[in-house]
Amino acid sequence: MARTPSNMLPLGTKAPNFELLDTVSGTSISLNSAKGEKGTVIMFICNHCPFVIHVNPMIVELAKEYQKKGIAFVAISSNDVENYPQDSPDLMKQKAKEEGYTFPYLYDETQGVAKDYDAACTPDIYLFDSQLTLVYRGQLDGSRPGNDVPLTGTDLKKAMDAILQGKEVDQDQKPSLGCNIKWKNT
Repeated sequence: MARTPSNMLPLGTKAPNFELLDTVSGTSISLNSAKGEKGTVIMFICNHCPFVIHVNPMIVELAKEYQKKGIAFVAISSNDVENYPQDSPDLMKQKAKEEGYTFPYLYDETQGVAKDYDAACTPDIYLFDSQLTLVYRGQLDGSRPGNDVPLTGTDLKKAMDAILQGKEVDQDQKPSLGCNIKWKNT
């Protein structure tokens, strides 16, 4: 399993717009239609990555808790499904149902959205404030498959709590670590 860190998009970056297929509802969803009143978490994930499988329970728990507080969650898979068919839209829909996702799971077929966000790995997590300005990017917490660190979501939680309280988000942020995004051969 490749251990690829986040590229760490510069804080203050405006969220790049997108319009992608939601594999769960079968409809097209844009950034503006998906954004939250107080903030928006955008996560690049996939079905088969052991790092994503490891954090899925915490992602689902945090989404259920923070969606009620005005923070939207959006998951995007940008993997090359020709070479990684386990990440196909049909299987994305199935995974979303199995995991109990309460948020859209979007398919980035062209991989353009991943490139716009400078995403590098799964999971790659971004938190934008109510104005869609990047205030956090990096790890969910220090837990990784097999490292015996408890899964708490503490890094993302602290950032979301700060924006909900109108406070500055701590700029000391650690990159996420996961499988590399499976880029198409061009």
